[in-house]
Amino acid sequence: MLLNRRIIVGICGGIASYKAVDLVSKLQQAGAHVDVILTEHAEDFVRPLTFSTMSHRPVYSDLWEASGRAAETHIALGEEAELLAIVPATANTLAKLAHGIADNMLTAVALATKAPLLLAPAMYRDMYLHPATQANLALLRDRGAWIIDPEVGRLASGSIGPGRLPDTEVLLGAISTALGRNGDLAHRLVVVTAGGTHEPIDPVRYVGNRSSGKMGYALATEARDRGAHVILISGPVALEAPYGVELRTVETAIQMRDAVQSAVTNADALVMSAAVADFRPEAAAAQKLKKDSGGGDGGSGSEARGLHIDAHGGFTLRLVRNPDILGELTRAPGAVNGQTTDKGEPGKRLVRVGFAAETHDIVSNAQSKLVAKHLDLLVANDVSRSDSGFGTETNKVIIFHATGIMEDLPVMPKAGVAAAIWDRIVPLLSTV
Repeated sequence: MLLNRRIIVGICGGIASYKAVDLVSKLQQAGAHVDVILTEHAEDFVRPLTFSTMSHRPVYSDLWEASGRAAETHIALGEEAELLAIVPATANTLAKLAHGIADNMLTAVALATKAPLLLAPAMYRDMYLHPATQANLALLRDRGAWIIDPEVGRLASGSIGPGRLPDTEVLLGAISTALGRNGDLAHRLVVVTAGGTHEPIDPVRYVGNRSSGKMGYALATEARDRGAHVILISGPVALEAPYGVELRTVETAIQMRDAVQSAVTNADALVMSAAVADFRPEAAAAQKLKKDSGGGDGGSGSEARGLHIDAHGGFTLRLVRNPDILGELTRAPGAVNGQTTDKGEPGKRLVRVGFAAETHDIVSNAQSKLVAKHLDLLVANDVSRSDSGFGTETNKVIIFHATGIMEDLPVMPKAGVAAAIWDRIVPLLSTV
């Protein structure tokens, strides 16, 4: 998404300007062409040489330099830019932008460019909350500016409140979202599931699997970067929600089933990458099971419901089958994601993509699942491989198409696998 994109990063005179160094560095590492514009007082916090070293490009600041070339430069920068991101945006610069004041290089470029404007306000708490600042932000938002809300936390002054510049990953997510607004998934609603499920045995124990959720989160991020509205339904994972993605958290397979059925009502595509548990305990104990319960159930009343600790300390757990989430979503012609409309009229079809984590007989198992669940695509991987198992940063997948095509992809980072999967989903959406 960032490769070869032309981005201007404007930096204002605030203490948070030092964080912009990492942002510029990460953008350059991702392959973007980054032009940095500093306000006069930004140079008091971070020198231009720092940013030119990170961006590998000249840094601009003086609109009134003696040669007069800056007058041409600010127009050229504005015309070439695909995005103007001001990080951090101070109260002073926000006021200038809101009222069309162009008295320095940054504000002149902002007035001259037709590129989207992304603003990351960062300042003292009371300055941010002041009615004038809030009115300026509202005005800029009404004009189409993308506003990244500041975080709440400890500020440079020592006070606690809103005004902190978000971390680089959030800023990168916002920039990618803004750049992808007209992508090949623009105006599409997609649902992605991720992670495993935890099926409770008692209040402290559960049956689960090794899924990290990384593949599902990569799929959600890629869809966001292509312009989609993304609903990410996630089981328990140790991952931060991608910026701009609607996260809905669940724990059990039944909760995920209910969340998916609710989310796909108006969706265009469902990518079911979650590793949903096939089985769950017949009933969870109300209290923690004790290993020394001596054949009873620790007073939980659970023994008759499939949980039993015998006199020798052995533990018997009866499992029952979980619902088949994809199997329950019918694909009848004229149905709206398994249901008819309120008026009984036919509606759009849901493109459905499943995943199969296998350890043997990958091709035959995947082909059987593709047919049984009436999927458009099925993505299978061998989780016994060291470069493709749960928790890895790479994946090795085979994509099976309902048309009979089978694509054996090479080992790639999960972000690359996500891009390849969406590349194959997009053509299918033409029938939706």
